[in-house]
Amino acid sequence: MKSTVLAVALLFPSAALAVEAVEVNARDHSCEELAQIIRKDKAVFVRMGFGGRSFRYPPARCNLGDKYDTARVRDANGKLCLLDYECVYDPQSFYNRIPK
Repeated sequence: MKSTVLAVALLFPSAALAVEAVEVNARDHSCEELAQIIRKDKAVFVRMGFGGRSFRYPPARCNLGDKYDTARVRDANGKLCLLDYECVYDPQSFYNRIPK
């Protein structure tokens, strides 16, 4: 019984920190709304055309081997937005240089 309680106590914080990404369409929101959604929901996948981009806020939440960058996105009004905290593949990362 003690081991079960200990296991739950140790696993609970990691489950609480796991963030499910919210998906939004860039063409449905203004630049200000997109920035606000990223700050509010912490993990957002912004759909742009056929693909999309992942954003994390605060910036310390990108996966290992990723880096932060800025993305240019067209909003609902056709205005070009510059969004921070995009997580992109980093070929210079130590984690991506390890042979598999």
